[in-house]
Amino acid sequence: MFMTKSIGAGALLGLIAYYITPTAVAHQHIAPESQPEPAPLSRDALLAGFGWDVETAEIRTEKVAEGLYVLFGLGGNIAVSVGDDGVLIVDDQLPELAGKVKAAIAELGAGGIDYVVNTHWHFDHADGNVALGPDGVTIISHHNARTDMADGGMIDMVIAQYEQAPYPQDALPEITFKSEMSLHFNGGEIEVLHFSSAHTNGDAAVFFHEQNAVHLGDVFNNSGYPFIDVSSGGSVDGMIQFCEATLAAINEDTIVIPGHGPVTDYQTLEQYVVMIRTVRDRIQGMIDAGKTLEEISAAQPTGDFDAVHGPESASLGFVNRVYTDLSKQTAHDH
Repeated sequence: MFMTKSIGAGALLGLIAYYITPTAVAHQHIAPESQPEPAPLSRDALLAGFGWDVETAEIRTEKVAEGLYVLFGLGGNIAVSVGDDGVLIVDDQLPELAGKVKAAIAELGAGGIDYVVNTHWHFDHADGNVALGPDGVTIISHHNARTDMADGGMIDMVIAQYEQAPYPQDALPEITFKSEMSLHFNGGEIEVLHFSSAHTNGDAAVFFHEQNAVHLGDVFNNSGYPFIDVSSGGSVDGMIQFCEATLAAINEDTIVIPGHGPVTDYQTLEQYVVMIRTVRDRIQGMIDAGKTLEEISAAQPTGDFDAVHGPESASLGFVNRVYTDLSKQTAHDH
């Protein structure tokens, strides 16, 4: 099922983007709605599918403001707050990388990790809990994200599925919130907010007010098209709402840390919202006109955005999830 290809830090977002090729799509004679679901991947097959080698992986560090850094490795971007109170990180990638993450933080002159905030429950952002929790790190997440970590479940990535196993007790968040919470840490307020179900039903945005920065997890993907985990309560309208609420809470000088891709700014997030809203409205219009998913995909509703987020083949997972979400809503409304 998988090509041997490294796709960098695109993680589960990138699996969709890179494994649906134009050639494969051209030879699909079965309507996407009727295709049999693939068997769930093993964890080893998942990592191999991403081209991830935990043994040779390197952690790259970028300073984004005084006392605030971003670590890039395998999986979601890790924000790191360091200061007199200790170390707080946002997301923690994979347990096999915990030693390398700790070493990168030590190179900043900091000590051990005190807190980790999980932006959501997916493996490429939260599996590091399995290594950090037993170390005594205090783990924080949205209430729904903790529930999903405790229960485990299937992550439907459109052209592949992965059954994420339930986390052991010592890897689960000890502190949860439903709408907002704050930590007063390292000389400033770190505010954690949930605006709506978006990428999942348990997303968290982490605002570092002292540095005028925000980490959005996979609500904002700056390496391609977004992935909406519909089976985990995500929705395209919720993603738009979450991003718009974030834009209203920040300013044009805010540092914006995405779940994947390079650190960026207000303007890039603003353009991302325009893209999602435009594609959403196009797909809704075609659903209202009675078009099938196959017909909608063939119409290339993302075409004018592919130069930034594409290629077009990379949009098919996004189109699939938006269609799946909106068609359910349309059926419910009728």
